[in-house]
Amino acid sequence: MAKFKAIVIEKADKSQTVSLTEFDEAGFMDGDVTVRIGWSTINYKDGLAVTGKAPVVRRFPMIPGIDFAGEVEASSNPDWKPGDKVILNGWGTGETHLGAYGQRSRVKGQWLVRLPAGLSERDAMAIGTAGYTAMLAVMALERHGLKPASGPVLVTGAAGGVGSVAVALLAKLGFAVIASTGRPEEADYLKSLGASEIIPRPELTVPPKPLAKERWAGAVDSVGSTTLANALSMTRYGGAVAACGLAGGMDLPGSVAPFILRGVSLLGIDSVQCPLPQRIEAWRRLASDLDRGKLAQMTREIGLDEVIPAAGTLLEGRVRGRIVVKIG
Repeated sequence: MAKFKAIVIEKADKSQTVSLTEFDEAGFMDGDVTVRIGWSTINYKDGLAVTGKAPVVRRFPMIPGIDFAGEVEASSNPDWKPGDKVILNGWGTGETHLGAYGQRSRVKGQWLVRLPAGLSERDAMAIGTAGYTAMLAVMALERHGLKPASGPVLVTGAAGGVGSVAVALLAKLGFAVIASTGRPEEADYLKSLGASEIIPRPELTVPPKPLAKERWAGAVDSVGSTTLANALSMTRYGGAVAACGLAGGMDLPGSVAPFILRGVSLLGIDSVQCPLPQRIEAWRRLASDLDRGKLAQMTREIGLDEVIPAAGTLLEGRVRGRIVVKIG
């Protein structure tokens, strides 16, 4: 069996070690498709896994990385043949199944989505799970009935990966976007993505009122905790908030008032077990609805040997937009 370069997390007593090393294909897990990985990215969950800041990894040794784009090398699955270009997001990769920070991966064919025409492998991972999650959130708001005429949409954690893509998507679809960020120096960046208003993070981290002044028709929240509670309390009658992250915490210190007095809906967004038809539609929409110039503007590229330090930087909140990782 061949060896290949990979980042490997090993269990060490009550902690973990992480290093760029050689991994033997003999250690592959069950799967019916082998993919040569060209590109990956760093999402918030990847940062937690690589740094060990949260118990994301649940088997060892583990190759982290929850998403990749690449080319099928071998397949016993009738849906896939060598040469097919594919995307994978979630399904436990990088957590319970060997993930993306290696030059090859063996996975289940039903986890894969075909790379949309006109989208390169690099573009797909510049979008990554963060951008795919943002698209799922936007689609959920649309299914709820939100339209540009409904009113502005709030995006929290706006300078991060999910937030940056959400701002760009919503702006292109014609929504007025209110971007919340704790980094005031990123105001010009967010306006260049399409935000029409910037509000400082402290406006949404004060102790929430059961109901506050109605300010937006909907929101995409990647922060959770007090930020989400405040976003809900300020959502207009009949509006909706799509919750897709917990960068600020897993708690929700709010009240039922927005739900029972304003008819506000809280829409949960899960990217890991999302059904295949929704995945395919999300990637189709990303290929058509996301401005490539804005995607390039929010993206920087690193190599596999730079992933470990970059994961720490991301968790410190010092990464703007997206990081794409060249694997192959």
